[in-house]
Amino acid sequence: MKMIQRITGAAIGLLLTACGGSDGGDDPQPQPVPAPQAATLVFPNNNSTCLEGEIISPSQSRVTFQWNASQHTDSYQLVVRNLNTNQESSQTPTTNQATLTLSRGTPFQWYVVSKATGTNQTATSATWRFYNEGPGISNYAPFPAEAVYPMRGAHISGVGPVALEWEGADVDDDIADYEVFFGTAPEADISAGTTSLPTWEVTVASGQTYYWKVQTRDAAGNSSESEIFEFRVQ
Repeated sequence: MKMIQRITGAAIGLLLTACGGSDGGDDPQPQPVPAPQAATLVFPNNNSTCLEGEIISPSQSRVTFQWNASQHTDSYQLVVRNLNTNQESSQTPTTNQATLTLSRGTPFQWYVVSKATGTNQTATSATWRFYNEGPGISNYAPFPAEAVYPMRGAHISGVGPVALEWEGADVDDDIADYEVFFGTAPEADISAGTTSLPTWEVTVASGQTYYWKVQTRDAAGNSSESEIFEFRVQ
């Protein structure tokens, strides 16, 4: 009788193993979802005037944004920012283009975020800027300057002179000068001076937070003002 029980127990063990009834240690693991790749922007072109929008009123037009499809991507998020108001608009298309209604005669910047089902990882494209064509405009204001160094929220070491650096752009390519505003006041309303170069040297002290912005002027008298950037000296 004991012999029958031992044989029966061994047979059941073999049967469970053959049918996958073991502890599951050899079960195949699900493959991770590949991270999406960043899209390459196509249109509207960077630092240009968009002339191909569909005009729907004197103040608005429809612009179709296009980018190259990216690998391992199921959907996109198009983000468009009005550089005059800093208001953002977005769409989440599954194809590599989307149309938005925008104010005319207005500067914008845009980028695309690639997303994939099954992963929280995303990839962000480069950021491009353009002017949406406006009625009767023969010369466009410069784009607001963008900080290069120090970046917003940066912590830098040392004391003494620091070279502020920024990037300026104008679709008419007629930037005349930059006026730099710098100080410890969050409003950054004290002018430090004017220059024709995209850099300005300032003196800083340890333990201080500084705020700065740049006003860009072109040869036609148009101007734009950047956001306020801040950095701290350790």
